[in-house]
Amino acid sequence: MQDSGTGKTIAMLIFDGVLMLDITGPMDAFAVANRFLPMEKRYRLLTLGVDDGLIRSSCGLQVKADISLAQAPSGLDLLLVPGGPGAYDDTHPVIQEWLPEATRSAKRFGAICTGTFLLGKAGLLDGYRCTTHWNYLGRLAQQHPGAKVESEQIYVVDRNLITSGGITAGIDMALAIIAEDYGKELALEVAKVLLVVMKRQGGQMQFGPLLVSVTRDGSPVARAQAYVVDHIEKMYSVQSMADMVAMSSRNFARSFQREAGLTPMQFVQSARIDHARRLLEGTNLPLKTIATRCGFCSAKYMRKVFCERIGVSPNLYRQQFGVE
Repeated sequence: MQDSGTGKTIAMLIFDGVLMLDITGPMDAFAVANRFLPMEKRYRLLTLGVDDGLIRSSCGLQVKADISLAQAPSGLDLLLVPGGPGAYDDTHPVIQEWLPEATRSAKRFGAICTGTFLLGKAGLLDGYRCTTHWNYLGRLAQQHPGAKVESEQIYVVDRNLITSGGITAGIDMALAIIAEDYGKELALEVAKVLLVVMKRQGGQMQFGPLLVSVTRDGSPVARAQAYVVDHIEKMYSVQSMADMVAMSSRNFARSFQREAGLTPMQFVQSARIDHARRLLEGTNLPLKTIATRCGFCSAKYMRKVFCERIGVSPNLYRQQFGVE
C-alpha cells in the first residue's frame, strides 16, 4: 500500500488471471502524480484481494493485495477493476457479491480494459455508457444488453462510472482522472514522465478491424460480402450487389442488415477502410494508389473517410502502424 498522504483514496481490485499492465499502468500514473503533490493531497493507493494470499496474473507474475475485501474501507474516492482473462473468462462469486455495495459507497468506480466484464457480471452496467478493449466490444454488448457499449473512445465517462479501452488506455484514463482532480498541468507533467501523450489522436477504432472475417457459407448475403472483399477496387450500389445474388434490392438490403448488423453500403465502406489499412501498414504505396486499389474515388475522399471513421488521416495511420 502506498500511504503517501491524506488525499484521495484509490483502490485497485486484483484477482487470478488479471493483466498486470491494467494494474501497473494507472497505478504508476497516480504514483508519479504524487511526486508533484503536497503531502495532504497525495493519492493513497491500495490493492484489494479476495483474501490476503498471492494471486497469479495472466503473465505468471504473482502479487499480493494490501488488504482483503473484508478489510476494504467504505467511501473510496475511486474503485477500479482491471481486466485480463480472469475478468472475462472466469467467475468470481465473492467479487461479484462484494462489488455492488462497494461501488454504491464509492464516489466513483470504473474498469480498465476487460475489467468492464466483472462490473457487468455484478449487474453494474445497466443504463450506463461504457467501453472495453476493441476486440471484446461485441461480446460485452451481447452479454450486457442493458449497457450502452461505445466503440470509438479510448475511455468513457458516464456519471460516476469511468471505463477504458484496451490495456494502455488505462493510462489515458488515469491522466484524465488526474486532470479532473488536480488540473491539466499536473496531468501533462505525469504524461511527460511516462513518455506518453496527454491526449491521443483518434480512438480505439484505429487498432482493430471494422469487419470480422467474412463468412463464406454460400448464403446470398455471404456471397455478396465475399465478392466485395475479393474485388474491393470495384464500385458498388445496393442494386448491383442485389443483382449478384438474384434478389430484389429491397429484400437484399433487409436480409443484409439482419444478417450483418449493418447496411450493404456500410459494409462496403468498412471493407474498403480495412483493406486500405493493410496496405498502409505493409506497403509504401502512394496514397493515390492505395485509394484506387481500395475503391475510393480519390486520395482526398479516402482521407475524409479515414478521419470520420478511424479518427486519424491515412498519413498519420501509416506513421503509427506502418512498417519501415
